[in-house]
Amino acid sequence: MPDVPISPDSNGGSAVDIAFFDVDETLITVKSMFRFLEFHFRERGLPPSAYAEAAGDLRAKSAAGVSRRDTNREYYRLFAGRPAEEVFAHGRAWFDAELAGGTLLHPPAVEALRRHRGEGTTIALVSGSFRPCLEPVAQLLGADEILCSEPEIVGGHFTGHLERPVIGPEKGRLARELMARRAVSAPRAAAYGDHASDLDLLRSVGHPVAVGDDLVLGAHVTEAGGRTLPGIGPGAAAGDHRAIGRPGPSRPTPAR
Repeated sequence: MPDVPISPDSNGGSAVDIAFFDVDETLITVKSMFRFLEFHFRERGLPPSAYAEAAGDLRAKSAAGVSRRDTNREYYRLFAGRPAEEVFAHGRAWFDAELAGGTLLHPPAVEALRRHRGEGTTIALVSGSFRPCLEPVAQLLGADEILCSEPEIVGGHFTGHLERPVIGPEKGRLARELMARRAVSAPRAAAYGDHASDLDLLRSVGHPVAVGDDLVLGAHVTEAGGRTLPGIGPGAAAGDHRAIGRPGPSRPTPAR
């Protein structure tokens, strides 16, 4: 597929006023929700078996046919009763530890984000993950908006309830809402994603960018005149994708 650059408009400015970025395996090379959960359990002094049991239960539910939305909700129930201050502190510590490893950021997508930011483009992160994981990413990369899952907090504690998982079409809905609030039309918006679950997000904008070789996204950007960036290559197990909202390798769907 051709790598078509985002071209300047007739006035010489950036053709993009807002750029949306998926996070896991787009801007960062890991699946934040599972990696953070393991870190969080360890910081709480729980044994490794606690994480193995929780992650295994999520994967088992997915394998049994529980929907991605419901398994995503199950994930956030694991934080029921935890102080929000604790979870956010663990999020910052988790991110610092991951970043220190030197392989957390995915350079092609991060470079694209920084180019947009340098052109004055609004940057929005869009993810099924939640703020404890995403706020450090946004701070490091200079993102302006975070569109993400928002598990309920009451009295300073997570309740375990999540009304709207940010999965699939919800990513596109939130992106369109933000575009409407900022009076940005689709031709002046870009979106970056790595998996078919990001398709509705990419369909919402005039400049879709597939990160990696997902066949569904590849077909869309070819049809829409978008472009591709290199992916991170073989990474963590597809089972983790399935458990909390991002299934394994996708295949193209018939054109409609």
